[in-house]
Amino acid sequence: MAEENPTPSTTPPGQTPQRPPRRRNTRRTPSGRSQQRRKSTAAHHQQRRARLKDARAAHPVTVTYPEDLPVTAAKDEIAEAIRDNQVVIIAGETGSGKTTQLPKICLDLGLGIDGLIGHTQPRRIAARTVAERIADELDEELGNTIGYQVRFTAQVAESTRVKVMTDGILLSELSRDKLLRDYEVLIIDEAHERSLNIDFLLG
Repeated sequence: MAEENPTPSTTPPGQTPQRPPRRRNTRRTPSGRSQQRRKSTAAHHQQRRARLKDARAAHPVTVTYPEDLPVTAAKDEIAEAIRDNQVVIIAGETGSGKTTQLPKICLDLGLGIDGLIGHTQPRRIAARTVAERIADELDEELGNTIGYQVRFTAQVAESTRVKVMTDGILLSELSRDKLLRDYEVLIIDEAHERSLNIDFLLG
């Protein structure tokens, strides 16, 4: 039986074969300029949040509730649930006052100072109409304590505590800030519609 030919060696006779060099970890570490830019951005955000907090705190609002709405009768129970839980699901009949009174309950709890109370609506017309209604009930001018934002239009000031917007606006902000650090509370209205935007926000 013929012997198999041995594999030819490229190492000269009398020398130990060399192992191939190990692959080094090429993970990049942030440069000094990149770290400085991040620190500068973080400091800017902190200063901005502090400025907005002072502007909101300097503009107190008196909250009143229409006595004829069913939500008004349950406002204390709802306020307790919001205060004690991170996520609250509120269901009620159409016309019970959920859309207009929930932001006011949040204001009554002292929310909307450290961050905005975000309130989403599926449609642009609804966003403006809801903002106007809440501002009117609080005897506030639209664009101050109560603001709104839809595509191409925004009435929001540094003193704004409740921002009514379309769910598409909030999704756009989510793409820029995954933690949504501008907000203290988020109210996702009409969640039962289960649109693609609403499902993304709830997820």
